[in-house]
Amino acid sequence: MARQDVPRDQILRRIRGEYLEMPGLSLTIPQAQRLWGLDRSSCEQLLDALEEAHFLQRTRDGAFARRNPAA
Repeated sequence: MARQDVPRDQILRRIRGEYLEMPGLSLTIPQAQRLWGLDRSSCEQLLDALEEAHFLQRTRDGAFARRNPAA
C-alpha cells in the first residue's frame, strides 16, 4: 500500500508512536520524509498538526522534537 493511500490518522499515530518510543528523537523535515516515506508537503502538514496539538515543538535548528509534557 502506498503512503498516500494510508489514512492520515494512521500516519499520525505512527509518528506519535515513534516519538514516544524514542524520547530524544529530533527530526528535520527531510529526515522525517525519509523515515516515514512521505512527500514534503504531507510531512510538513502532519508535523505542523502535531505541533499545533502541543505534542511536538520546533527546535532552534528547525527540527521537530517531542514537547516536554511538564512544560
